[in-house]
Amino acid sequence: MTTVLIADDQPLQRLGFRMLLESQDDLTVLGEAANGAEAIRMTAELHPDVVLMDVRMPGMDGIEATRRIVATGDRTRVLILTTFDLDEYAYAGLRAGASGFLVKDAQPEELLSGIRSVASGDAVVAPGLTRRLLDAYVQHLPAGDGTADVPPPGDARLSALTEREREILTVIGKGWTNTEIAARLHLAESTVKTHVGRILAKTGSRDRIQAVILAYDTKLVEPS
Repeated sequence: MTTVLIADDQPLQRLGFRMLLESQDDLTVLGEAANGAEAIRMTAELHPDVVLMDVRMPGMDGIEATRRIVATGDRTRVLILTTFDLDEYAYAGLRAGASGFLVKDAQPEELLSGIRSVASGDAVVAPGLTRRLLDAYVQHLPAGDGTADVPPPGDARLSALTEREREILTVIGKGWTNTEIAARLHLAESTVKTHVGRILAKTGSRDRIQAVILAYDTKLVEPS
């Protein structure tokens, strides 16, 4: 059973999500939060597998709430809901540690699949779309968002990687899928998956999205 916390300031929106999720045998809603502060408190109390997080809420928004939830090191993963697939909210949510995002007009099947994927440890954003987001916003960040602390190329998180792992992290950052990596580097896809798993473990990346962000932050990949 996958447990979910719904964080949205619109009561009807929360009701709609609850009705959809509770129609599924493998999903259950632990609670509802109307703002970011409530989402943080309820996550700490209930430890849901997934927080379905709206970004635009009064008081503390979903981005800051995501950042604080992820910073606790809890197993809870966050799935961001945003209005547009290429906006600054989606970008900020990914950098805050969200495991993916969906647009609010997604089909019910997409939402259900996204929640299940995030709960299982997968990222709910295609690698290429993650790169498009980073390319679009990495050079246009507002002051005071932490970019002054961007790690240098010699970042310690890269020091444990083998030469092959560093090469694969670089092409992950470029948006290559496992199939593309296997074909272009002449590796078995199972070998690529093993390398990706080791890269995530060694760098402390929660998922592939965070690995892409790491590749940008450490200058392995530059905006195109």
